[in-house]
Amino acid sequence: MASLKRTAAWKALAAHHKKISTTHMRDLFAGDDNRFDRLSLGLGGLFLDYSKNLISDDTVALLIDLARQTDVEGWRQRMFDGEILNNTESRAALHVALRHPDDGGPMMAAGVDVMPDVRANRDKMRTVTEAIRSGDWKGATGEKINAIVHIGTGGSHLGPEMVTEALRPLGPPEANGGPEMHFVSNVDGVQIAGVLEGLSPETTLFIAASKTFTTEETITNARTAKDWLVAALGEEATLRHFIAISGNAKAVANFGIPDDNTFALWDWVGGRYSVCSAIGLPIALSLGMDTFEELLRGAHDMDCHFRDSPLEKNMPVILGLIGIWNIDFLDAQALAILPYDEGLRGLPNYLRQLEMESNGKALDRDGNPVDAGTATVVFGDPGTRGQHAFYQALHQGRQRIACDFIAPMESRHKGGSHHDRLLANFFAQTEALMAGRTSDEAQAAMVLRGVPETERKKQLPHRVFEGNRPTNSILLERLDAFSLGQLIALYEHKAFVQAAIWGLNPFDQWGVEWGKELATQILETLETGATAPKTCASTTGLIDRYKSWKAKNR
Repeated sequence: MASLKRTAAWKALAAHHKKISTTHMRDLFAGDDNRFDRLSLGLGGLFLDYSKNLISDDTVALLIDLARQTDVEGWRQRMFDGEILNNTESRAALHVALRHPDDGGPMMAAGVDVMPDVRANRDKMRTVTEAIRSGDWKGATGEKINAIVHIGTGGSHLGPEMVTEALRPLGPPEANGGPEMHFVSNVDGVQIAGVLEGLSPETTLFIAASKTFTTEETITNARTAKDWLVAALGEEATLRHFIAISGNAKAVANFGIPDDNTFALWDWVGGRYSVCSAIGLPIALSLGMDTFEELLRGAHDMDCHFRDSPLEKNMPVILGLIGIWNIDFLDAQALAILPYDEGLRGLPNYLRQLEMESNGKALDRDGNPVDAGTATVVFGDPGTRGQHAFYQALHQGRQRIACDFIAPMESRHKGGSHHDRLLANFFAQTEALMAGRTSDEAQAAMVLRGVPETERKKQLPHRVFEGNRPTNSILLERLDAFSLGQLIALYEHKAFVQAAIWGLNPFDQWGVEWGKELATQILETLETGATAPKTCASTTGLIDRYKSWKAKNR
């Protein structure tokens, strides 16, 4: 890819940045009564306000020029056409097919219509889900399944856990009409031991989710679960107590899981884009297949908006362009995902993987260095809990951190004034980050509070806030399966837009692989005493220290 910074659009943005960088957002709002209406977008019950960014109409126009010069529209079409976009692994990236409606026509990947397989998988999900939730699926001893342990990691774990938590009804576990759901993702044995404690083998079902069925964390935990099950019920129990979601049928069969209990996962589905595939089975089991299909409808609604809307009115495009402006021109060093809904507590982790694993790359799709900043650090925490943890740095830290505030307008909790108080904090934080507080305003506030004059002089510098910190606000009418599907697809397509502009392949993750390969070599050393791989003095010393401790404490 040619140098991004040499494009006419990038040069125009750089020149524009010099003009606008000394402007304060306060002044932009003061001089424009229509700023909010003009710099916001809606799609059904989903609403995006991006007016609290250091942008003008000229900024947006220049960013749209950048999208056109980097052929965002062409890359978008190539994705929907099922062309090979993951060029390092020679794969399409057709996760949009996972939520394509049954009557919506074909979706092609490398010239093959994938929809028959997608429909068959959905039908199988419904059959299995209804059998387990109704009690028709019996365990090895004839008892109903009342607990499910989902074993996965990364993309096969974060999505299902996030959605299940977000949409779980208030009240006891049985309020959702399905089995109690547990998630295991860490190879640390403490996690799976804690989950298994208190569960009964006779009434527990395991889901092992791994595209390759070789992922170290997943297979290690699956073996531990199988040993626990077999010790109580015998080898044949695997047939009634294990389900697999994988693209490696041979490895699944070798593990002892029958084909009837196996769901396909295709190579054109990336792990972090897979929540709408059979990877979402825990959602269906916990909340019902109808709820899962409503999630698919919401994601498809955003897919259609992304595919069909002009760039200027396209929510994922605008969100992606604002991110590029904040990262590459305003030097935002992080993005805080701030959901003001306790159910969305897993969303920051989910989006962290989506954005940082997709676009945390220094080489473009052709293997050349990227001459612009790419994915930034993503973190977050829900609601006012985050306010008491890291908002100090958001307001007064030397680093610039962009923020996405997300909240439903309707709360599932109907008692008291909790939701009004929650949203009051949401609105106040975005205003404070934008406007800041001047010296005169801080002085007046202290006088109003009766702060003694001697103290006012000492406190004044610390009570002044620069403001001009960029935020996006996303409001949902309510947090339900449809709106959550919209939100998931919004961020998926946002990451894709940014990848197209930066020239990245957002569908591979080679940076993950080397550490895993080295860990396999080191594990052999720890378990068998084989010759250790060549490592630096620090790593060698740490390995030797651990081996020595093990030898003494067997």
